[in-house]
Amino acid sequence: MTQKPLLLASSSLYRKALLERLGLPFTCASPNIDESPQPGESGDSLATRLAESKARALADRFPGHWIIGSDQVACLPDGSVLSKPGNHEQATNQLRQSSGHRVLFLTGLALLDADSGKLESLCEPYNVRFRELTDEEIEAYLRQEQPYDCAGSFKMEGLGTTLFETLEGRDPNSLVGLPLIALNDILRRWGRNPLLENRPASNGT
Repeated sequence: MTQKPLLLASSSLYRKALLERLGLPFTCASPNIDESPQPGESGDSLATRLAESKARALADRFPGHWIIGSDQVACLPDGSVLSKPGNHEQATNQLRQSSGHRVLFLTGLALLDADSGKLESLCEPYNVRFRELTDEEIEAYLRQEQPYDCAGSFKMEGLGTTLFETLEGRDPNSLVGLPLIALNDILRRWGRNPLLENRPASNGT
């Protein structure tokens, strides 16, 4: 069976690096959608809707593809949602709000068949408890990593680890932006197995 090419609906270097771990060929394109939350929308609904919207936004441009969409939001204990801060001031506010608290990170994932419209989506939760952070620590961290394009204002793959007390969840990759365990599950259900596609060809011995 001819495999449909994979497309990652993102310009994120973080998600691109994660998807490369599965060893499957893919291309990337930016979906350019409005990521504003809708009135009264919960964090999990927002993350899932944005992941689906990113995939659907590229369906007409990339027929014959399986399109992967993903998006992430963070939720404070009071239910308020943290998205990408965009600048230093907002990132400072986000880390002050997160300091000493348990923050729920929700990563939406969608796989869309551009031809048939078949879609499978989910929301992957991951809990992070932040240390009590001083203003000096927050300032030092932000100046070094400038995580202004990251929900929650940190980079898990970098110094962001120094901000935490504990991590709890199924897949730490989801904190970086793409839940690989869940994606692998969906791909297998759709007939693609990264392990089998990546195995070396037999040399006949």
